[in-house]
Amino acid sequence: MGSPSPRHTPTSDGHTGPTGTTGVPATPAASPAGATGAAGQSVGPLGGLGSTGARIPSGRAVELLLLAFAALLTTGALILVEANQEQELTSTLLYLGAAYLGLLTVAHLVVRKLAPYADPLILPCAALLNGLGLVMIHRVDLARADKAAQVGQAAPELFAGRQVAWTAIALLLFAAVLWFVKDHRALARYGYTMGLAGLALLALPGLLPASVSEVNGAKIWLRLSIFSIQPGEFSKVLLMIFFSALLVSKRELFTTAGRHFLGMELPRMRDLAPLLVAWALSVGLLVLEKDLGSSLLYFGVLLVLLYAATERVSWLVIGLLFFMAGAVAAYQMFGHVRERVAIWLDPLDNFNGSGYQIGQALFGLGTGGVGGTGLGAGRPDLVPFAWSDFMVSSIGEELGLIGLAAVLMVYLVLVTRGLRSALAVRDTFGKLLATGLAFSLALQVFVVMGGVTRLIPLTGLTIPFLSAGGSSLVANYVIVALLLRISNAARTPAGRRPAAQVPLADARTEMVEK
Repeated sequence: MGSPSPRHTPTSDGHTGPTGTTGVPATPAASPAGATGAAGQSVGPLGGLGSTGARIPSGRAVELLLLAFAALLTTGALILVEANQEQELTSTLLYLGAAYLGLLTVAHLVVRKLAPYADPLILPCAALLNGLGLVMIHRVDLARADKAAQVGQAAPELFAGRQVAWTAIALLLFAAVLWFVKDHRALARYGYTMGLAGLALLALPGLLPASVSEVNGAKIWLRLSIFSIQPGEFSKVLLMIFFSALLVSKRELFTTAGRHFLGMELPRMRDLAPLLVAWALSVGLLVLEKDLGSSLLYFGVLLVLLYAATERVSWLVIGLLFFMAGAVAAYQMFGHVRERVAIWLDPLDNFNGSGYQIGQALFGLGTGGVGGTGLGAGRPDLVPFAWSDFMVSSIGEELGLIGLAAVLMVYLVLVTRGLRSALAVRDTFGKLLATGLAFSLALQVFVVMGGVTRLIPLTGLTIPFLSAGGSSLVANYVIVALLLRISNAARTPAGRRPAAQVPLADARTEMVEK
């Protein structure tokens, strides 16, 4: 007798599939792209099958559509800028638009190949902000060139072309991160090494002579013969990896119950060492480099990571007390801090001096009103550093409150999608790292927006993706790449996930008998 033919039972989607002698449908192994999966469906490179046999969309089509919309919006805005300047459409417009479109296309292909299940909204949000920043930088370039021509001076250096070049470098590093970091959990192994490298980069400008590290009173630069970079922009990413790895490996230390006070569990004094180190590091930044913004950013991110890891309000309370004590001490000891506070309290008191920049920015925001003057129809060039530190005032003047609110909504989507990836990923290190990366963007936006609108004193930070500047742009695209890698791990179907690498802190403890 021949062997009996296999029985067929209906699967969850109505198709039939072979079963074994027990009648349980056979579970297919993780198949390569293009192989046949469960229920007879083909598993393509950008699709996956869930436990029920239903296809899980990768989101790459949505990402491509949104990137096309960002490119269309950026190109239209560039045309409006030149048209409102009563100029003929120049070849610069074609160069900027084509370069931006080409870079977005390459970025999409990289994500499609290396992180096919990543969140489809993260990259388009970053690309739209980057494009809008390019538009405003080009707009300020036109105004500066026109002013120079009126007074008979040589044409100033234009920043739009440099921004495109830095975008290309940023996306090159973006692709490199996705290529080399196949699994974000591998970064935890090098946490201490990255922490040491981050500290070295952070301290480097403060230890160098002012001739190669100081610009506008802040020693945060490394000025080379060809270009200048801010090492601190890259150290923030390295330090967030270190903080996340440390909190995962030592989480029992940070969650150990201490004394109860006012309904809170206060940590033991010896457990406060990491927070004290972070506080000392922030004050050191303030003293050596006169960098109020980075000081606030590092301390704020660590505080949020501590709260996310422990869920203890006491860490927030103690951290805020440290921050207030440090702020009061810095105000009493350092003249540049007192000057920043004085400008914040009354920028018009010394309008022709130290208050000129923030005063002009406030006048620009007032001129823009609700609807704005229109792209190319304002005077953002009256504000010093309108293309970098005060990009917010340039957008507020020409796009108004409505345009500024729209920009904030794009940031909100970007941050929430990053936090959503933190919630969805399964490992503790990925959760903390994604939380820190997303919150760093949110805190930076708050600090910059608050400084320009006089909610808080000016700090000197640049707003992510919008402001001109290579270091910030490159570092923020690295953040986007890491968020995409983490979201890809969270959204990848079960059959396609890499083998679990359980960190030592997450490993089970087993009792064995001798």
